[in-house]
Amino acid sequence: MKRRTTAGTTALPAEIRVLLVAAFLIAVGFGLVSPVLPAYARSFDVGVAAASVVVSAFAFFRLVFAPVGGALVQRLGERPVYLTGLLVVAASSLATAFAQSYVQLLVLRGLGGIGSTMFTVSAMALLVRLAPPAIRGRVSSAYASAFLIGGMLGPVLGGALAGFGLRAPFAVYAVALVAAAALVGVRLGGTRLRPADHAGPQDPPMRLRDALGHRTYVAALGSGFANGWCNFGVRVAVLPQLAVAVHDDTWVAGIALALAAAGTAATLQFSGRMADSMGRRPLVVSGLVVTALSLGPLGLSSSLVVLLVLSALSGVGAGLVNPGQQASVADIVGSGRNGGTVLSTFQMSQDAGAILGPVLVGVVADQAGFGWAFATTAFVCLLAIPPWLAAPETRPETATAG
Repeated sequence: MKRRTTAGTTALPAEIRVLLVAAFLIAVGFGLVSPVLPAYARSFDVGVAAASVVVSAFAFFRLVFAPVGGALVQRLGERPVYLTGLLVVAASSLATAFAQSYVQLLVLRGLGGIGSTMFTVSAMALLVRLAPPAIRGRVSSAYASAFLIGGMLGPVLGGALAGFGLRAPFAVYAVALVAAAALVGVRLGGTRLRPADHAGPQDPPMRLRDALGHRTYVAALGSGFANGWCNFGVRVAVLPQLAVAVHDDTWVAGIALALAAAGTAATLQFSGRMADSMGRRPLVVSGLVVTALSLGPLGLSSSLVVLLVLSALSGVGAGLVNPGQQASVADIVGSGRNGGTVLSTFQMSQDAGAILGPVLVGVVADQAGFGWAFATTAFVCLLAIPPWLAAPETRPETATAG
């Protein structure tokens, strides 16, 4: 039920707030295992490369299973797939805690990626269904903030739990996921997933080929790939290596990542409202420009202050891009129909960037140095801007036929 605050602005529906709490629990749980997973893998007497493969396996399975996840959402509905996905990851995490070999760890962790893409795509679909069109940007920011805050808290708790053994965080992660599933299952058990003005026969699901005919959706795929490449891939995997290589201290890498996360968190507090008031396109374009201008010079920086400032600015760029592009995709799908395949394809674009970015930029760094590596990252980001400049605005008050 849509409510309004005393200021006359649309309040977040209760169902959305339930999803925000669930997102926080999921992110805390994911953060619990992130700092201990490489060490857990190496406890089976494998090298750095093999430990890295375990980390990548989760993202790889997310990517390859995304089309199936989208089809399941389209056929079974958002809520059943969301709950099933959470329980799959919970089972995978609990089993991972009892892995007896490296191969078991690799397989079990990879299977968790299947459940992850199920609840990620269905969560996007639920947000599309339940968010009032006028505040889709705000909802996207709030959801991203819940994940970000949980993701920042999780590693701290995970480090503390590691004192009880490297397996403990995985068991607690499973408990957090079951709690999130119970919350959503109970609180959204009787929720209508279609707005009241679609009380008649449901509109047919949106086909991917129809979405690809919309220039804004194509632009969102491009910016999603660039965002995954820059902010979920290179910034997480390559920036820490640059920090250690230049300043020869691991604490610098931690501070750089923390400042980037803080920049994103601070920006999300207002970027969603800006996307709803100014439009989706200006936010995405501005975010891509900020990301490119902050990450591009990073590889040439020898100053600690410059490195940290640019890291924080890269977080600002991510905080501008995410609400605008996700709200645009939601506008295109609309709240009166299912768009599982459309949403999963958008998610795939981000996962593909996050997987390919660190690998290819790492090769450039090895062959030509960090300067060219981060310049390449900036170039990928800038390539995503022209499609957005040619794309129609989708914000409900100004959207025109695409």
